[in-house]
Amino acid sequence: MKGITYTLPLIALSVFLFAGCEKDNRTPPGSTLTGRVVYNKEPIGVRSGGVSFEIWQRGFQLFSSLPLNIAQDGSFSAVLYNGDYKLVRARGAGPWADASDSIDVHLSGSATIDIPVNPYFIITNAGFQKNGSNITGTFTVQMVNTTREMELVRIYIGPNYVLDQNNNSANVTRTAPFNITTPVTLNVAIPASLAAENFIYARVGVKTRGINELMYSTSQKVQLK
Repeated sequence: MKGITYTLPLIALSVFLFAGCEKDNRTPPGSTLTGRVVYNKEPIGVRSGGVSFEIWQRGFQLFSSLPLNIAQDGSFSAVLYNGDYKLVRARGAGPWADASDSIDVHLSGSATIDIPVNPYFIITNAGFQKNGSNITGTFTVQMVNTTREMELVRIYIGPNYVLDQNNNSANVTRTAPFNITTPVTLNVAIPASLAAENFIYARVGVKTRGINELMYSTSQKVQLK
């Protein structure tokens, strides 16, 4: 019995080391999947690091998923192995209605795809300018999906291109209800921390009631001097 007590751990360790070496010796992935999240063939703006989809592949004795992270301009890029994948738009992933169907992706070398979504609201015709000690933003809110109500719109400013609910120096909110058939104007005061900058960035987000993530306009540069 004593011999068995020591032999079994050695066998298990050998199997573990063999499996580890086999995994380490696999050729790393070298194919690239790129694309955009779109509505009407136009990219959708989201919070940086706030939205991701799942991409599933069957292989290597497992059926596992990897996160597909979406950049704030709606683009994505992932390095994967060649093969056939299922791309899943997870429930509650972003500021759009859930989609139950998956998207088949065949990857051989490289592939580019657009992922369509059905947003509740979008921002169009957004423009920003310095107006005295304020940044004035004018934009239009367009309702796309009528199953939910708008909660608010918010203008953000900051020194960096990456700009959203978690990354901003100042913001101003207008809560619903208000008339969205005409352009909306919001003013946000330029904080002292940004007053000496040559330029800053501005962006507008619209929040749907009951949905955590906002839909955003493109982040735009605004000259201060």
